[in-house]
Amino acid sequence: MAIHNLDDTTLRSAKEGVYSDGGNLYLRVRKSGSKAWVFRHKVDGKPHEIGMGAYPAKSLAKARKDATKMREYIAEGKDPAHVITPPVIAEKKTFKELAEDHIAAKSVEWRNEKHTWQWTRSLEMFVFPTIGRLTPDKITDDHILRVLTPIWTTKTETATRVRQRIEAVMSRAITLKMRDRSEGNPAAWKDHLEHLLPAPKKIQKVEHHPAIVHGDLSALLSQLRTVESVGSYCLQFISMTAVRSGEARGATWDEFDLLNKTWTIPASRMKMNKPHIVPLSAPVMAILRHMMQVGTAHVFASPTKPRQPVSDINVIHTLHRIRPDVTVHGMRSAFRDWCSEETNFPREVVEMSLAHAIENKTEEAYFRSDLLEKRRALMDAWGVYLVGAEVSPLKQVV
Repeated sequence: MAIHNLDDTTLRSAKEGVYSDGGNLYLRVRKSGSKAWVFRHKVDGKPHEIGMGAYPAKSLAKARKDATKMREYIAEGKDPAHVITPPVIAEKKTFKELAEDHIAAKSVEWRNEKHTWQWTRSLEMFVFPTIGRLTPDKITDDHILRVLTPIWTTKTETATRVRQRIEAVMSRAITLKMRDRSEGNPAAWKDHLEHLLPAPKKIQKVEHHPAIVHGDLSALLSQLRTVESVGSYCLQFISMTAVRSGEARGATWDEFDLLNKTWTIPASRMKMNKPHIVPLSAPVMAILRHMMQVGTAHVFASPTKPRQPVSDINVIHTLHRIRPDVTVHGMRSAFRDWCSEETNFPREVVEMSLAHAIENKTEEAYFRSDLLEKRRALMDAWGVYLVGAEVSPLKQVV
């Protein structure tokens, strides 16, 4: 095919029409007189045209040079359009950076800040140490298995969520062209990891909240008493009353009878949907008298939103700054272990102190009216075990 058929004299005087220079290069002249270079070739047997810029802004020599490069791209199996408009190269980001971007983008649709915290915490604990510094295009099936295998059968529910979160971040990488789609998602379950790992439903086990040994709880409370925050006082209160975190955080002053040293949690805030009376020991009363100075409707109000209770995340962060291996629920479990190992209180007294249901309905009705003072004795003994007979002065709430 002859090339270089045109010259500038022809181009300057060209009227409406299409003029071939050869080698896929054409000049299109419109009725208005505007002139533009185009490159014509076939894609899957169909004609395709790429705009190359206006004449004379792009000279004949430059148009020919670009056309030559575009033919070379076609011969190499590349997209010739990239000669004119180079492909956007995605910024190289590590998995950790991409995960942080994903959390920031999706957190607005998640129900609460705890979900964001759970995402971040699980990736920090199980994923970042292995693949956090790798870019998505470098992550292989082997990397994913190294993350999941150690926890797949021992922490199956956690491992499943971790896998799902890795898959979401890697899907983000593929969408942003930080990983070639043809390489697939190494954390995908269907038609992929399902052939490498046992199905979660086949190995699902009950995962218990990491509990602290009751003998260590007293030392933990001593450390908490040096922390001047609402989260710290809430944790101390939870430990001494053995209630659930939400029950403590949502406590309002109208639920308390400080004269008779009782706290009645309404049924609407109880897991079993039944009201629960908690006898208050001396160290618990000391915390309550101290919190009254704050003057909020909630006993443990949010430091930033005083009309709301302190958040779950605030309390968890306070605990994990001292003991990252223990959950708030695990502190409640320490009470149950202490009752079994160190006391002779009847099982029913312990179960009702934990607001657990009594299996026999007749017994439940009897114990509900009879056991308050016995439970008071139990909680008093628990308070002495944790902080001693004398209550230490409390510091200012901040």
